[in-house]
Amino acid sequence: MASMVETAIRSVVTKGVTAVAGINRARQDKGREHPFLTGIHAPLHDERTIENLAVTGTIPPELDGRYVRNGPNPFNPDPRGHHWFIGDGMVHGVRIKDGKALWYRNRYIRSLDLEHRGGPKAAPGPRRGRRDLVNTNVIQHNGEILAIVEAGSFPARLDGNLETLAYTDFGGTLTVPFSAHPHEDPNTGELNAIVYDGMTQDTVWHVVVSPEGKVTRQEPIPVQDGPSIHECSITQSYVLVFDLPVTFSMGALVAGQQFPFAWNPRHQARVGLLPRTGRADEIVWCDVDPCYVFHVSNSFEREDGVVVCDMSVHETMFAGGADGPNGTPLGMERWLIDPRTRKVERTTVDAAPQEFHRPDERYFGQPYRYAWSLGLPQDSNGFLGEAPIYRYDMQTGERQVHDFGPGKVAGEFVFVPRSADAPEGDGWIMGYVIDTVSDTTDLVILDAADITREPLARVHIPHRIPPGFHGNWLPDAG
Repeated sequence: MASMVETAIRSVVTKGVTAVAGINRARQDKGREHPFLTGIHAPLHDERTIENLAVTGTIPPELDGRYVRNGPNPFNPDPRGHHWFIGDGMVHGVRIKDGKALWYRNRYIRSLDLEHRGGPKAAPGPRRGRRDLVNTNVIQHNGEILAIVEAGSFPARLDGNLETLAYTDFGGTLTVPFSAHPHEDPNTGELNAIVYDGMTQDTVWHVVVSPEGKVTRQEPIPVQDGPSIHECSITQSYVLVFDLPVTFSMGALVAGQQFPFAWNPRHQARVGLLPRTGRADEIVWCDVDPCYVFHVSNSFEREDGVVVCDMSVHETMFAGGADGPNGTPLGMERWLIDPRTRKVERTTVDAAPQEFHRPDERYFGQPYRYAWSLGLPQDSNGFLGEAPIYRYDMQTGERQVHDFGPGKVAGEFVFVPRSADAPEGDGWIMGYVIDTVSDTTDLVILDAADITREPLARVHIPHRIPPGFHGNWLPDAG
C-alpha cells in the first residue's frame, strides 16, 4: 500500500510541476534567435534521397558499408525552453561500395512524440511511456543497426536504408533506460553502458548487452542528485562511472527548460571503478576536482593495477546559461586512477580545446597508441565552429593537425580499420564537414596514419547537414 500511495503522490506532483513548467515556458520569447536553431544548426525540413553522389579524389575500394551519424533535427521547433540535446532524432548516412558513393539519405527516427506533433507515422515497438526521443548515436550490434540515446528511450532499430523498423527492449530484457555511449568489449563482444533516468535521482545502472543482443546485467548503483552521465569506459576488470557535478535541476525544469540539468558545485565529483561483474557496494569511489567529461578516448589497466583513462575535460558545463553546452574546455587529459589509494592524478596531454575523442575501437579497454579528436573553437555560441581535427600518438607524444580551412566546420571523425586484422591505426578516419559559404556538406575521408595530407576523398552532399552528435562506420554484412 505504501508504494501505491507514493506512486500516486509522485504522479500528482509530476503533473503539477509539468503544468508550472509549461506556463513558464509559454512566457519566454518565442521570437528570439536560438543559437541551436539558427545558422549551421538550422534544421532540415524534409527527408531526402540523393543517388550517385559526386566525389573528389578516390574512395578506398575496401570500404563497403554506410557512414551514419545521428543528431537533433527539431520538427517545427519552438525556441522557448529549447536545448540542442532535445531535438527530434535524424540520421544522415552515405552508402559506399566499390569506390562509389551510391546514396545519401536522411531520415527521422519515427517517435510517437514526432507523430503527435504532425511528423511521420511512429514506428511500432515497446516504449518507456511516451519517452521515445532517440537523437544521439547510431551503432551496429548483433547484425542490427540501432539508433540510441541516454536517459530515456529504448533503442530504435533501423534498416539498411535508415528507415525506423521498430523500437526494441532487446526482447524484453531491458527494463531501464539505455545509453548514448555503450562500449563494446572487443574481446567478448559485450556492450557495456552506464545508464541513467532523468526522473530517477538516486540510481544509475550498469547495463550489459550480450553479443546475441540480450541484456544480461542491470546492476543498480546508488547516487545522489541525479547526475547526467553521458559517457562510461571499461578496462579488463572495471567499468568506469563518471559521477560529476552536472545534475538534475528542479529549478531549470520549473523555469520551463526542456533539458533540466545544470552545473551543481555542491555535488562531489568522483569516478567509480565498478568490477565488471561485481555489485554496486564493491565500487571503488575516487574523488576528483570539479569538472565534467562528455567523451573518453580509451582506458586500460597498468601492470601495477592503476587505471589509465584519457578524455576531453571541461572545467564546468551548463554553468553559463540555459542554452548550453557551455563551459571552459581544459583539453585532453590523462587520469591515473589508483584503486588502492583512491586517488586520481590528472595531467594535461594537450590544452587545445577539443571533444569527440575516438580510438581504434578494436583496442578499446586495452593499452592503445592512437586517438583522434575534434578541435573546438576558442569562442563559439553554437559549441562547434572553425577548428581542426587532431591525431595523437600516445607513445611518442606526436600530435598531427588537419585544418579544413576558413568557413569549414567539422563534426566527429571516426576511425575505420583497413581490415579486421590491420595494425592499430591503419585505415581511415571520416566525418561530415560543413561549408558555411556554399551551405553544403562533404563526407571527408582522410588517411588515419597521416591526417596532415589532403583528403583521400570528399563525397559532396548538396546541402548543409546540421551538426549532430555521434555516428559510426557500419560495414555491410553481406
